[in-house]
Amino acid sequence: MNILVTGANGQLGNCIRNASKDSEDTYIFTDVDELDITDSKGVNKMMKDNDVKLIINCAAYTNVDKAETDVVLAEKLNCDAVANLANAAKANDGTLIHISTDYVFGGDPYNTPCREDQKGTPTGVYGLTKLHGEQAIEASGCKALIFRTAWLYSEYGRNFVKTMLNLTATKPELKVVFDQTGTPTYAQDLADAIVNIIENRKYEGNEGIYHYSNEGVCSWYDFTKAIAKMAGNESCNIQPCHSDEFPSPVKRPAYSVLDKSKFKDTFGLKVPYWMDSLEICLGNIKKESKA
Repeated sequence: MNILVTGANGQLGNCIRNASKDSEDTYIFTDVDELDITDSKGVNKMMKDNDVKLIINCAAYTNVDKAETDVVLAEKLNCDAVANLANAAKANDGTLIHISTDYVFGGDPYNTPCREDQKGTPTGVYGLTKLHGEQAIEASGCKALIFRTAWLYSEYGRNFVKTMLNLTATKPELKVVFDQTGTPTYAQDLADAIVNIIENRKYEGNEGIYHYSNEGVCSWYDFTKAIAKMAGNESCNIQPCHSDEFPSPVKRPAYSVLDKSKFKDTFGLKVPYWMDSLEICLGNIKKESKA
């Protein structure tokens, strides 16, 4: 089977490369240079020319703060382009696997893990455009699985873990918010889960929305403390603070823990604990720095 991966140079795209390297399926990795997903004709041509039966969409506009003033481009990438992929999947009898976000929630005061059937209440443009993307998939009528994830990090690109590794190693003191709660997610774990579902053809007949993050719950402060401790950067004095001490163009979800029951019941996959996965990722980053 031929599988198209969009946004292949991002965190999850790179992790999909790792997870699929021994697959008997053919993965076609593309980024904007190879395929402009805002071009509906180009997307259709790619699918037809390569007999693509499955799309994994890892592409997105993910700059949460900048999205507040870059509304048109955020909507174009997070909704219009997603509609192109969904319509192409429908026209070519394919399936779309799309990555969404915990930012579709946040407007209501949650204190229990968010379920798939909860109404989206985004607090900013990024979350709103990602919700619009989900709605575009539903409107297309294509076969699709949507995986909402949260607090994604990896060895690749720019992310919270790599930023905090640098800051806790170079700053004597650091303030990190403790009033935003969620679950860090190692992109390799999500990629491994997606490829496993594809390899075992479990995506067939299981269309719908699923939540995937690592197990456990923490604040950004707790996350930073764990990063610093595992990296040996304990000389940095990390202090908890409130979100309003760091003015931002967008209000981030105060509680966006995702309920993964449906994912585990449907696919029978074990979800790793966030601290265990963080340790693996930091180990890999350390190896790479010495190479």
